[in-house]
Amino acid sequence: MPAARCPWAGRRSPWNASRCRCSSHRRAARGGCRPPTRGIRTRKARTCSTGSARPSDTKHNGSTMTTDNDGNRRDDTASRMDQVSHEARSERHHIRVSPDFEVVMPQGEHARGIDLSLGGMAMRGDQRHAPGDWIQAELRIQEAGREFIVPFSAVCRHKTEAHQGEAPLTGWEFTSIEPQHLALVKDIVRARLSGRHLDPQSMVGSENAQTPRKRKGAAGAGASHKGGSGRRWGRYLLLVAGIAALGLVLTAALYRNFMLIEPSFAAVSAPRIEVRAPGPGVLMEHGLRAGDSVERDEKLTSVRNHELQSGLILTQAAQEYNDQLIDNLEQSLEAAGSGPVSVANSSKPAGRSSVSYDTVSPAVARARIDQFETAREYQSSRLAALEAEQAQNEIFSPCNCLVAWALSSADGTYIDQGERIMTLVRTGDDEIMVEALVHMSDIERIEPNQKAFISLPHESGMIDARVRSVALDVEREPRAGFPGWVRQQKNVASVLLIPEKPLPASSVGTPVDVRFNETPIIGETVERVWQGGRAVFNEAQDLYEQVEESVRENV
Repeated sequence: MPAARCPWAGRRSPWNASRCRCSSHRRAARGGCRPPTRGIRTRKARTCSTGSARPSDTKHNGSTMTTDNDGNRRDDTASRMDQVSHEARSERHHIRVSPDFEVVMPQGEHARGIDLSLGGMAMRGDQRHAPGDWIQAELRIQEAGREFIVPFSAVCRHKTEAHQGEAPLTGWEFTSIEPQHLALVKDIVRARLSGRHLDPQSMVGSENAQTPRKRKGAAGAGASHKGGSGRRWGRYLLLVAGIAALGLVLTAALYRNFMLIEPSFAAVSAPRIEVRAPGPGVLMEHGLRAGDSVERDEKLTSVRNHELQSGLILTQAAQEYNDQLIDNLEQSLEAAGSGPVSVANSSKPAGRSSVSYDTVSPAVARARIDQFETAREYQSSRLAALEAEQAQNEIFSPCNCLVAWALSSADGTYIDQGERIMTLVRTGDDEIMVEALVHMSDIERIEPNQKAFISLPHESGMIDARVRSVALDVEREPRAGFPGWVRQQKNVASVLLIPEKPLPASSVGTPVDVRFNETPIIGETVERVWQGGRAVFNEAQDLYEQVEESVRENV
């Protein structure tokens, strides 16, 4: 019959022997076998023998001796110690320190201590013991000018042979130590870790400087027990109030999202004015940027047309030339009397070539004077037209507006006639409104003068508004601050809202949250509850950001 498999064999828990119900493990548990340390990995048996062929366990010199079926005796503890595979720092159960101490053996031998922890110690100088041996000895620790004696029992877990003239190193695990002695070792370890010397006076007194939290907890336990009942009811009431407030805000949010009319998109808008180039030319420097304010009749910019300026100069020269011809011809007629008169062939300047003259009778000369006067009047009219056209190239603001967009004038930008130069936004009290696009399925529920609620982003509180108009032709009145791609929807209508509180001009183009209300009392109550919860959330978020920023600055 095959041997039954132990259900607890092969587990990594050090308490498997006490939990197993096989006969071998029960005898090991009654014999006082202790689990190995957490920092030592050993190979454990995977099966337990049952039936008549049971191994017998005996204890010899603190170690477990096992007799197999052939009658051979072996030390299980020593065999397990020979199979140590690895020990990592993360697997150690206790922190090790290196105080000044020595170990005194029962025979009076002294060994130098290497390190000490709550679970064991290491020493040099002992050559007789091997892994698995048990000893009873004393620790003599030199601390703060005093010697502390700690009796203990321990088992040897590992041994390093002598190397380069050094004594062998042995590691021991405490198996028996009095509670007060263990507390002394704990105080020594804590003192070493904190970088100070152990004060024996504090150990004698009722207070311990290393455990202030325990003292405070013990001192305040009685006082907290007396007034705990009242504070408990207060906490319960605060908890119930918080749950009720949270439920109220959630109810308001559900009603707001499912019962109130929500547009597909809404933003702050205002009437816009497009400033375009009156003619081709070079745009002069204006220095205006988006967001700048301009007043009525303030000069915005100008366009320099070189062809227009050249025509204006030539027209002025032709007019002056005709004036001079008329004056010279009248003087010649007066001087010649009834004789012939010298007259220029053309009423226009000859340019680089010289002007030719003809000799005519006084009657012909008077006819030429009439021709020159007609040419002068034409040049005068043309000069007035060119001056008017040049005056149009000076662009002035038509209102008290806000610059929404401006064409850059750097490096002499050339523009054509009709090209857009600037976009101005009218910022009067009744001109900044909110435009919302409402789906056609909900448009029948909206009518003029209906009440609505507006919420600006990053601001707490709501703004009451009323419906001004509902229109399908959204381009009937061009407005700035509303993106063109949103207007491309075919199944929406434009609704203009007049806020009761004037909106700042800087908010033009800002998306807003709009809700149309059909039941004034319920809708307004729900909206105020929702806005209150939103305000609390925003304040908490701002406070968290301030604390986080202060922590970063301190770090």
